[in-house]
Amino acid sequence: MYNSAMNEKVLDVAALLHAAGAAQAELESNLAPLRLSMAKLALLRVLLEAGESLPLSHLAGRLACVKSNVTQLVDRLEKDGFVVRKPDPADRRTTLAVLTKSGRDACEKGTRVQQDTDRNLSRSLTSNEARQLAVLLEKLGEPGR
Repeated sequence: MYNSAMNEKVLDVAALLHAAGAAQAELESNLAPLRLSMAKLALLRVLLEAGESLPLSHLAGRLACVKSNVTQLVDRLEKDGFVVRKPDPADRRTTLAVLTKSGRDACEKGTRVQQDTDRNLSRSLTSNEARQLAVLLEKLGEPGR
């Protein structure tokens, strides 16, 4: 977008947010048959990367959200059979979220769905455009840019 009054190029944040929303909607739609959402998949990935169990407070920190959100997310994942809660043997005050086999399988399938969605969304771009977009998105996401 070009701002002729100021004679400068400016980012069209509305267009960026629209594109992000469309990409998110497609991914959420593709994950839904697996009983997953982006948030559920993110939590399962954190558990898998951590060795399959973590205290809820650590999950909140790694997902950069408040503990009450993690509690609700773990509730839904537990209902789906992807996670179970267990007491921490090292600290009776702490509850661990533990990844189940079904949760591990869902995480792997969800990751494949996300990768397929990424590829599908990238099809309208050349390889060079996709690389440029990745660099630009990373640059926009840097704190204190």
